[in-house]
Amino acid sequence: MNLIDPRTVILLGGVMSGLMALVLYSLKRSYPASIKGLGHWSAALLLVFGGGMMATGLGTLPDAVVISVSRFLVASGLYLTYVGSQRFFGVTPRVAPWMTLISAVTLVQLWFTAVQPSYHVRLVLANLLAANLFTVHAYLVLKQGSPTLARVLTTGVLLVMAVIQVMRLVTSFFWPMGNNILDTSPHHLVYVTSFVICILLLSISLVLMATESLRAELEHLATHDSLTNALTRRHLNQALRRELARCRRHRRSMALLVMDLDHFKSINDSLGHQAGDRVLVDFVAKVNALLRRPDLLARFGGEEFLALLPDTSPAEALLVAERIREACNHAGPGTPYTVSIGVTTNMNDNDTVDTLIARADAAMYRAKANGRNRVEAG
Repeated sequence: MNLIDPRTVILLGGVMSGLMALVLYSLKRSYPASIKGLGHWSAALLLVFGGGMMATGLGTLPDAVVISVSRFLVASGLYLTYVGSQRFFGVTPRVAPWMTLISAVTLVQLWFTAVQPSYHVRLVLANLLAANLFTVHAYLVLKQGSPTLARVLTTGVLLVMAVIQVMRLVTSFFWPMGNNILDTSPHHLVYVTSFVICILLLSISLVLMATESLRAELEHLATHDSLTNALTRRHLNQALRRELARCRRHRRSMALLVMDLDHFKSINDSLGHQAGDRVLVDFVAKVNALLRRPDLLARFGGEEFLALLPDTSPAEALLVAERIREACNHAGPGTPYTVSIGVTTNMNDNDTVDTLIARADAAMYRAKANGRNRVEAG
């Protein structure tokens, strides 16, 4: 005699799905709008909750209604979970083909419930559909960049769920199945329980993915200027200290550029601050296009920017600075502007972040004093 009834397991699974739906909905309300998919995940778990509650009514409500509605709600919930992940990763979902497939499977299951009753056919259809959904969902998460704990957990849970569906389908051909989902055989109880546990684990892994995304966004905001997306002054100071220490250890040369946009105040005064903001964004885009991957660009305040160039000689640094000056001096669409640049390199082991910035800053002011739109070395 089983100590646990399948109806109880399904009921508990539905309740847990409902609670996790509330958790994801609260995250949607409190997390930045840039983190997509939370509302879809929440709605998906509500559908699974509704399908679970409907399934527990088997035997008290008409079978055709209970089976068709519960199967449709659960399948739609599993698909909506996939849609939420697509939104989360910036992929445009194709809803119509999937919902057509889910609706078609539901109608066939209705036929094999009301017209030609066959639990085995309904089970095979449900397992095939769920296994397909879990597999494509796992592939979506798997191909999203470098793996993180949450993504690995999500992929693992989805693949386990797909395997469980395939195993249930295969074993249905030689193990007793009973007549419905509330069958009390031990192996059926194992499948039902494992599905419920996996749904809970999937919910937790989705919450972890959202939390990882929030942490990454907060880290980006802490290290990048919100307007230009250049690095912040604090972050560049830290990078400068690390690079100076590396240069001392390996006897390397590094360069620092201090860049200040000429007559920037007049741009703001005559054309407005929005025009000034567009100039700042354009300047950062032009500089980044000329820098190498290891180079770092930071906004130091107002219209002043710093660029750190690792493994760069004085001659190479002057060449880079001249390219930046020329790119800004080139007439093009938008507000015209020029830049004055001071260049320095590490000279001895006594150099600090402050002495480097002071030398480059003094060179930049010489460029200003000598007529602007110039490059000076310090």
